[in-house]
Formats: sequence, C-alpha cells, structure tokens
Amino acid sequence: MSTTHDIVQKLWNLCHVLRDDGITYQDYVTELTYLLFLKMARETDRESQLPKGYRWQDLTSKDGSEQFKFYREQLVHLGNKGRGRVRAIYANAQSALNKPRNLAKLVSEIDALDWYSARSEGLGDLYEGLLEKNASEKKSGAGQYFTPRPLIEAIVKLVDPQPGEVISDPAAGTLGFLICADAHIKVQTDDLFDLSEAEQNFQRREALYGVELVADTHRLALMNAMLHGIEGDVLCGDTLSPLGQGLPKSDVILTNPPFGTKKGGGQPTRNDFTFPTSNKPLAFLQHIYRNLKSGGRVAVVLSDNVLFEDETGPEIRRDLMEKCNLHTILRLPKGIFYKPGVKTNVLFFGKGTKETGNTKAVWFYDLRTNMPKFGKRTPFTLDHLTPFIQAFGNKSDGSARRKDEGEAGRFRKFTREEIRARGDNLDIIWLRDESVERAEDLAEPDEIAAEILTHLQTATGEMEALTELLEPSGDGNLAEVAE
Repeated sequence: MSTTHDIVQKLWNLCHVLRDDGITYQDYVTELTYLLFLKMARETDRESQLPKGYRWQDLTSKDGSEQFKFYREQLVHLGNKGRGRVRAIYANAQSALNKPRNLAKLVSEIDALDWYSARSEGLGDLYEGLLEKNASEKKSGAGQYFTPRPLIEAIVKLVDPQPGEVISDPAAGTLGFLICADAHIKVQTDDLFDLSEAEQNFQRREALYGVELVADTHRLALMNAMLHGIEGDVLCGDTLSPLGQGLPKSDVILTNPPFGTKKGGGQPTRNDFTFPTSNKPLAFLQHIYRNLKSGGRVAVVLSDNVLFEDETGPEIRRDLMEKCNLHTILRLPKGIFYKPGVKTNVLFFGKGTKETGNTKAVWFYDLRTNMPKFGKRTPFTLDHLTPFIQAFGNKSDGSARRKDEGEAGRFRKFTREEIRARGDNLDIIWLRDESVERAEDLAEPDEIAAEILTHLQTATGEMEALTELLEPSGDGNLAEVAE
C-alpha cells in the first residue's frame, strides 16, 4: 500500500498550492472529488457514465482561462445532465477555485500520478486515505464525521454482518462502516463469487444503505460508495425527520451519530418517538432500536452523556434495555477521535424476541482508564482493541462465555437489578485512575485550543436554546423551540 500512501501525500500537498486562493481543507477535498471522479472514470473505463464532451480528456485538452471557464460549465452540466450517481455527486456543485493557474496545477498533477499502481492497490483505498488525511487535520473540522478506521474494523469483526442481511448506517458520514461491512462480507464469500447471481445482486444493490444529512459529506460518501462497488441507496437527508420513519428495517445497524443537541434546541421533526428529546445521540438511539428487525444486531458509537443524561435519558435507556439485549458497553479512550474533547462509548445490543425484559446483564469494558494519551504522537491502532475483542468472544450477539475480571480488571458484569438500583445510569466506573500527566503526554497547543473552542461552541448552543425557550410568544405562552 506504499503507492497509495504516496499518492495521498502528493494530493494532500497540493492543498498548500491553493492557500492563496482562499481554499479551506473541506473545499479542497470537495474540489478533488470533482476532479478525481473524472480521472478515475477514465482510469476504470467507466466514462460511458459521463455525457460526451464533459469528460477528463475534454478538460485536459484546454488550458488557461478557457479551461477554467469550461470546468465551471462542466460541473453545472454534470449536475443537471449526468445520470444516476454522477448527477448526485455533482448536484449543486460549485468550484471554490478563483484562479485558472490553480486549476491547471491540480489537473496536471492529478494526471501525472501513478494510476497504474493506484488501480492495482485499489482506488477506494486511495480515496479513504484522502478522507482520513482530511479528518486528521484539526482545522478541517472533518473529524466530526470520520470514525477512526481501527475502531470500525473491530466493530465490524465483532458484529459479523452476513450475506443476505440488510445493513444500514443512519448517520453515514463518508460511509466508513458500510464499506468495511461490505469488505467483511466479500472476504467471506470470495468477493461474492460464492453467492448465486440473485444473492450477488442483492449484496451490491440492496444489502447496504445509508443516510447522511450534510450535502458535501453526502457527496464524499457517494464517491466512496462508487469506488468500492456499492450500489445501494446513500440518501441525503435527516434520519430524525419523517424520512427516518420510512427507512426499511435492518438486520444490522453500524453507526456513529453526531454529538450534541439539535440546532436551537429543537426536537426531531418525526412524530413516532416515544420520548422526544433535543439530544441527538439519544434521538438516534431511539431510531436505531425501533428500526431493528427482531434478532438484529447493533453497534453504535455514542457520547458519554447518553449513559447518564437525566432528563429523558433514564426513560430511553430503560426502554432500550426492555426491548433489546444491551449486552456490552466499550468505554473508549480519549483522543482517538479527530474531533477533540469527545468522550465516547460503543453500545452493542440486539433486538429481543420478547416485548420486555430482554437485558439481563450488561458487560462493561473500560479501555479509557490508565490508557495512553492518543493523538498524532501515539496513534490508536487495532492492537489496542485486541484485548477487548478477545474478552468479547466469538458470538456476535454477546452470548460467548465471558469472565468478570473484578475490581482490578477492565471487564466487568453488572446485572439488570444493579443497574436499575442506579436509576438506570450506565456511567459506571470502577478502576482507579493512576495515570500522572507528564509534559510529553500533554496535548499539542492546537489540540488544546480546539478542545476549548468545542466546549465554548457547545455552551453557546445550549445558551441559545435556553434563550429561545424562555422567549414569550405572541399569546403569552412560552415559544415552542423548533429547528
């Protein structure tokens, strides 16, 4: 994979060329997506998907202001006249470039890359590497939708999606979970060749679907899906709106929903939730266990406050444990998400066969206490998750034989009765934190500044929501908060 790494680095270095054009990291990745789609369509003999006269060669045959003008027309034409996924990728596309020489630089550098080696190593891996590079840049803000790939790999291994199952991600980001699930199934089935023709068609076109709210992120997800041969629906929309009510039931849900509260403190606009809340992770959690088929499996990454939030939180957690078997919670270490200041957990559960009483006990694995400070200097890898994978066992429903390691260990079992006695608070910590922060363990200054900014933004959002809630409406009642 050295060629892929080298190409990603070369592509990323080009962003420095564009600084004087006022291009942000996110704008740059979006711009690269527009251009890479054209080039990759040529490299993979898929140019028939593109209208004649608006392909890579049509762009490279021009130069200067003529090329610049054509490129802008090309984006509009593909967004209006392209077919299927091409049209979706270029929908409302607008170039952030302002200078013809910068477009010429991008086009010539992309054309000169080692595409033969890139094809042999996998164009999908190249694009994934580019997305990860963007997410790792604190200033890009992309870390909010990029789940670390070692974590995704571990989760998919444990949940073990199978051929024939419907697998979804209601907060798809750039499609990392679904791409990994697809790869997991392809390994089991000799790249789907062990399946019948009908089963192969199902896997490519119907088995996987996702929903992403942010239009630019959705564009990246579509590109990622195309490069990995995934033809299932990748919708642009809000799962917490009526769109989410109509989504097909899933056998497997793998997801990392957004953190925080809905804008302005507003609640989901769909009306089928038993416990309305402006807390997005708790709202997504309700969607997930409602959208799951009987016997279905879930792994969901959620922020700490889901475990202890005391407004609607206890009711939602109680409802989850009644309807599902919440068998395992993995408490993740700090610093593994590119978005700083985030403390997270992975909840593993399955839809019960009974209406109530499905959770008998919850196993907690503490991978946070007395762990290294993860970041650029100490990257989080799959090796760090190996002890948890071994403790979890080889049963995707959490039914493998397990050992409670006691108060000195990382893996412990708490009965439903013990959790109920805690008011259904799942924020359970037993290990004593013996770490002593040394100077070399402290975060980089930009990470500290970003974490402070994150806390300020969260506080500001909560204050705005409170202000709106307290504003009197015209008839003397409190104004209803709506997004």
